[in-house]
Amino acid sequence: MGIVLRNVNKDIGDPPLSVLRDISLTIADGEFVALTGRSGSGKSTLLYILSTLDRPSAGEVLLGGHRVAALSTYDLHRFRNEQMGFVFQFHYLLPELSALDNVLMPARKTRQEEVRRSMALELLTDFGLKDKLGSLPRQLSGGEAQRVAIARSLVMHPRYVFADEPTGNLDTANGELVLDIFRQTNRTRGTTIVMVTHDPDFAAMAGRQVVLRDGRILGGPEAAA
Repeated sequence: MGIVLRNVNKDIGDPPLSVLRDISLTIADGEFVALTGRSGSGKSTLLYILSTLDRPSAGEVLLGGHRVAALSTYDLHRFRNEQMGFVFQFHYLLPELSALDNVLMPARKTRQEEVRRSMALELLTDFGLKDKLGSLPRQLSGGEAQRVAIARSLVMHPRYVFADEPTGNLDTANGELVLDIFRQTNRTRGTTIVMVTHDPDFAAMAGRQVVLRDGRILGGPEAAA
């Protein structure tokens, strides 16, 4: 069923400023899509609408066959927690918790911490962090902390992962490692990944690029479908 946007517009401020203009976009289940464009092109705003963290001013968003606007607040929060993972430019790890406990935070919300513990251990081991399970965020490098954040986004085995400039604070080597993790996750788990990036090399590692300029998708229908 994937993700479908139909004629989406987003205005902000008063008087309103148009950030997204008549966006129609389909992302199939299992795709790895990079949203690219210059600063101010609307790519992060588009990601937040795709991920239901923001609502459009006009138009329709369907996610997994569900009309987002028709979901109650409770159902929307539940859908996010069970089927979505989020990764941001900064890792947002809780400083008082170990790497393992940070990864398990989404599972705590639904009282699945023990059920998901083996998944958390597997992810951290796969990401080269087996010896960092008990480490606090201040004891981790930037690359290690971001890998913990990615593991946290995957611990509930979500259908969708949304990443906003996940390599923005990393050097090239750690950025490539993060992209390798995303590609492996997409390939082996079938997770749909939508990633905002300004780096053309990292964008090229995704399966498809959607380029924005001044709030519009470039390239015509074939770029959006």
